[in-house]
Amino acid sequence: MKVIKSAPYSIAQLGHAVLRLRAAEVENIQSNECQQLINKMLLAVSEAGGVGIAAPQIHHSVRIFIICSKPNERYPNAPLMPATAMINPEILTSSAETTKGWEGCLSVPSMRGFVPRHNNITVRYYDRQGVEQLKEFTGFIARIFQHELDHLNGFTFIDQLTSTKDLISEVEWFQQFA
Repeated sequence: MKVIKSAPYSIAQLGHAVLRLRAAEVENIQSNECQQLINKMLLAVSEAGGVGIAAPQIHHSVRIFIICSKPNERYPNAPLMPATAMINPEILTSSAETTKGWEGCLSVPSMRGFVPRHNNITVRYYDRQGVEQLKEFTGFIARIFQHELDHLNGFTFIDQLTSTKDLISEVEWFQQFA
């Protein structure tokens, strides 16, 4: 079994109240506080071996998440995307087509879920310099974006399952699919 490394910051676990809050908009992206939080998140996701992390997962209920997709122990087939801070993100459009895929979560370390997500999304967010970004994401990157956005809205991947039959222990997942 693969084990999630411990992060330098405590990661909120399923059941913690911060994971059920709608996170607040970031008003001053250039503030020292915001920039330090982004740095903490980058370190936390790297140390934990994730492909993304949302601010609520490190106990800050603000609308920031990081996507940093790359192959690792938890996601050996992940595509490459450099670590990107996304502030005040939103989905502008999404495809009608959805695909189920396996997701794990640093806040739910012992489980994986077979979660339906939109195949293609068009999004808007602000980068850490405060510049508005409009992007289209597909496949695994679109899945990460939707997963992390759920965290900002007070949800986890478990809330998106269509059936509890789509939930599996991480030990079983690694034996069957990794």
